[in-house]
Amino acid sequence: MNEVPATLGAIRRIGFLTLNEYTMIALSSAIEVLRMANRLSGQPHYSWTILTPDGRSASSSNGLSFADAKTYDDAGDLDMVLVCGGTNVEKFVNDKVINLLRRIAHDGIVLGGLCTGTYALVKSGLLDGYKCTVHWENMAGLREFHSRVQFQEELFVIDRDRVTCTGGIAPVDMMLSVVKCAFGKTLVADISNQFILERVRDGFDRQHIPLAARLGFSHSALVDIAALMEANFEEPLTAVELAKLAGLSLRQVQRMFQVSLETTPTKYYLQLRLRRARELLLQSQMSITQIAISCGFQSTCHFSKSYRALYGRTPRSERQPHSAVTEFSAPLPLRKATSRVRMSSN
Repeated sequence: MNEVPATLGAIRRIGFLTLNEYTMIALSSAIEVLRMANRLSGQPHYSWTILTPDGRSASSSNGLSFADAKTYDDAGDLDMVLVCGGTNVEKFVNDKVINLLRRIAHDGIVLGGLCTGTYALVKSGLLDGYKCTVHWENMAGLREFHSRVQFQEELFVIDRDRVTCTGGIAPVDMMLSVVKCAFGKTLVADISNQFILERVRDGFDRQHIPLAARLGFSHSALVDIAALMEANFEEPLTAVELAKLAGLSLRQVQRMFQVSLETTPTKYYLQLRLRRARELLLQSQMSITQIAISCGFQSTCHFSKSYRALYGRTPRSERQPHSAVTEFSAPLPLRKATSRVRMSSN
């Protein structure tokens, strides 16, 4: 997943097409990776240019703007153009922007989106047949009207000559993948150390999308059941117990999950627990046995088998690239939790 094409390793000149009210943190996160790559390598490997459709500076959502902006025609040769959007991106994606993006694509330049910049590429038809991602607040609406686009929930997605990521600091992880393709793991590790990153997130990392945002608040019963699941990882509730606490029949609960999420309550619950397990593997010093216990698995063997089925690797191999994370020498015996969190009756 998110295997970087070899052609991306040749990218050196990057244009950031800023739309009005773009998110500054996403733009600066991407640029800082390039700046640090140059600094640590001692070579000007990367150059970047701020672009706008008309050459006039765009204002970010925090009111700041770059004094120097260029049009695409004035920017010179570019290898990649990344569209930078913000909360109200739909207001600024007009015919002029769409025609410009189509022209850039026709020129054979790699295209991408930071935060809601993906919205502009979708509306331009430039992500039809591609996998991509976008901030979760925009995903549901886009997915409903653009069936030819394969929306993913990962933090960033690289599919051939399209690179997209969500908001916040996700551009750091995406650009580190691009740097890694060109200059290898050592430079990426050095950049991460300079930024004091606990770890570099990869293609298995997903943005957490609140279920209410994914389904809409009209599915309140399903949202409540999912909340019960998340509150009861160590001693998982059965489907019958979940249905009873929600005041529904088991058949009703099963149907809700199938219709709305295309899965069963049991499979959805397992994915939640495994996602939590991955967070603990990468972000804590808990032993694998302790993590298995805290995520409701009866044995480390069952945990390892389930984890590998979802992520394609074992819990132990997940930790191998992350030397800072170590296990306690004495694993705890498997046990059951003493209490469960129940749905409030209020």
